[in-house]
Amino acid sequence: MTSNTTRILFVCLGNICRSAAANGIMQQMVEQQGLGDSIMIDSAGTYGGHAGDLPDPRMRVAASRRGYNLTHRARKVREQDFYDFDLIVVMDDTNYENVARLAPERKYLNKVYRFVEFSKSYPEWSYVPDPYYEGHEGFELVLDLLEDGCSELLNQINKGLI
Repeated sequence: MTSNTTRILFVCLGNICRSAAANGIMQQMVEQQGLGDSIMIDSAGTYGGHAGDLPDPRMRVAASRRGYNLTHRARKVREQDFYDFDLIVVMDDTNYENVARLAPERKYLNKVYRFVEFSKSYPEWSYVPDPYYEGHEGFELVLDLLEDGCSELLNQINKGLI
């Protein structure tokens, strides 16, 4: 990793649905653009009960249908992440509040973004909903939101806006 590397951490509750999928989607977009040496992606959850687990099987199936292979192992977000990452992108307000409590100092909160800040095609969504207790449509909606937001996030990084 070089000093010019942008390091992104996606965060949701358990790191088995939303942030794990964002991790896989963004990783594929980065690789397709040949930016693997300049953008590093990881994901974590505010809840550690799924640590070490693969993403939810329903999310893996839905993502696979779109060409994404989700292999990330869940982990819990930690204070050290504020030092290790340039951007911490959370899926909803509860994630934001939980992550903000971990910040070593207030100045580190400028690294925390709500994912929907990058969602251009879905202005009606103020958060990325958790599909864990939803049916197939919930996972598809989340993937739609994540593809849109990851594309815009990558666009803003490429333009030096973030």
